Amino acid sequence: MNYTDTKYIAHRGNLVGPSAMENHPDQIREALNAGFDVEVDAWIVDNKLYFGHDAPQYEVSFDIITDQFWVHCKNFEALKWHSRTSHNCFWHDTDDYTLTSKNFLWTNIGKELHYNSVMVMPELSSGDWLTNTVNAKCYGICSDYIQKIKIARA
Repeated sequence: MNYTDTKYIAHRGNLVGPSAMENHPDQIREALNAGFDVEVDAWIVDNKLYFGHDAPQYEVSFDIITDQFWVHCKNFEALKWHSRTSHNCFWHDTDDYTLTSKNFLWTNIGKELHYNSVMVMPELSSGDWLTNTVNAKCYGICSDYIQKIKIARA
């Protein structure tokens, strides 16, 4: 089966596994240049935009965000700001499903998929995750191993 329309999303810019450089602007650019969408963790503190998972880590320009970004807002200021833009943004914690601002279902690990779902971190699910991912019917996949998944689904 050919999945040419699937959105392949590099989780925090990771392409081949977890990295100490996740959310770093250079890593994000590398994933974008390789043709992937990217999921980033975004914070706004004192009217400045930062990327970083557990805390604001890398200050970036507001204009860095394009249509290829899936913005995980990490604080209320980020959520307020991004919700006033055309950015595809969302907030979630441990929810099974979260609706993004562009009406996609951000679908947590191992949860039932819908044609409009983004399968999140399949490598953390039980069983043969790669085979399950190859056979998944969904809008997109967000993973630390997105290159491997894209090749396997070709």
